[in-house]
Amino acid sequence: MQRRSFIQLGALGTLFTLPAYRGLSTMISGQSGIIELKREIPVVGEYDIVVCGAGPAGVSAAIEAGRNGAKILLVETHGCLGGIWTAGLLTWILDHINQPGLIREIEHKLVAGGAVSQDIDTGGPLSFDPEIMKLLLEELCLEAGVDILLHTRVVASIKDGKNMLTHIITESKSGREAFRGKVFIDSTGDGDIAALSGCGYELGREGDGALQPFSLLALVTGINFDEIREYSRWTGIPGDASKSNLLAEINRAGAYPSYMNPSLHPIRKDLFKFMANHEYGYSPLSSLDVTKATLNARKEINNIVKALRSNGGIWKNLRIVATGEQIGTREGRRIHGLYTVTVEDMIKGSRFDDAVCRVSGGVNVHSVSMDDMEAAKMGRGYSPGIKTQEYDIPIRSLIAKDVGGLLMAGRCISGDFLAHSKYRNTGYAVPMGQSAGRVAAISSRKNILPQEVHFQSLGL
Repeated sequence: MQRRSFIQLGALGTLFTLPAYRGLSTMISGQSGIIELKREIPVVGEYDIVVCGAGPAGVSAAIEAGRNGAKILLVETHGCLGGIWTAGLLTWILDHINQPGLIREIEHKLVAGGAVSQDIDTGGPLSFDPEIMKLLLEELCLEAGVDILLHTRVVASIKDGKNMLTHIITESKSGREAFRGKVFIDSTGDGDIAALSGCGYELGREGDGALQPFSLLALVTGINFDEIREYSRWTGIPGDASKSNLLAEINRAGAYPSYMNPSLHPIRKDLFKFMANHEYGYSPLSSLDVTKATLNARKEINNIVKALRSNGGIWKNLRIVATGEQIGTREGRRIHGLYTVTVEDMIKGSRFDDAVCRVSGGVNVHSVSMDDMEAAKMGRGYSPGIKTQEYDIPIRSLIAKDVGGLLMAGRCISGDFLAHSKYRNTGYAVPMGQSAGRVAAISSRKNILPQEVHFQSLGL
């Protein structure tokens, strides 16, 4: 019989036992809750690199590491790869044009696979079919030899006596399981793995902790691009004008959306991404908050679509195809790294020898309250006149400060509130993920820490 390894937690007695199920333990009822006692968790896999979260950053990290010969596990909560691109229906990639590497390959394959409409010019942003994106990302991961584990959530981590991350523990239909890794990449967006491992982090705006709102996206059909050009995001009309025109139509129907810059993003002539929702005051770290925000948002989207349909004419057949499986989260933990990207870097246009990508554009904070949104509509925007330049994201901001063997990729890297508001766009998540994957592959192969990898050897 093959010998199996286990991680043991706790060492107390028994009061009652749950039904036999791999990884479940004996529990007792305490005065304030349930006390979980001893359990043995099977270590079911050992990998060079474990990537947690399969959004744009996570899949990019896994693909790159796999192509560099590492044995990879990619763990994802949802039932598909792509995160906000697919489960969240954010079918609109910003800030990707000047980024080299994997993002260019993804774009070319989307175009070749018919995911991008050839009939509509959306300019810089890349508008794509999310179902084709799902399949493409799966194919790229499998071709790179990545082991994919869907419908699985990471719930704990294990460190050794040297403060090195050694295992993650997951929950799924298979029960509780452990996976060993040499290097780990947190691409969960909210920095879940880093937080579980004891890393310090920041959340929200400095000073008051204010958070940008959630937004639930939807796919809609029953309208035709040729008839609603003035309400659509494409090169033939300025973005602000198309949003104002759409808002006027929604208001004409007697609806007043929580987000007063609604937009329709054409994917095909009869298929659009619809954005018209803001959920203020909710924390991404509270499952109850995320649930309430999702329920509120889904109800609002349905009410707006129903109202628009009542206008008749070009809107008479408007219907929702789907709302996002996950609500869009702009804020999350910003994990403490070896370097923290700040608004000062934006202002002075910082350059770094270990840069993984270059960020362009200014502050991109969505209003943190409805009052803030009202002010923005009256010309008093959130950003207090900050003038920014292109600036670099260094690899050091992707390496955890407080735990060994852990990198971050995507919006949970180390940065302040204002810098994060721009680099959180998914066009930057891909080069961040690709760089983290390359560093992790070299680190695991040479048995050195990520910060000990010579950046010049990355070849990016």
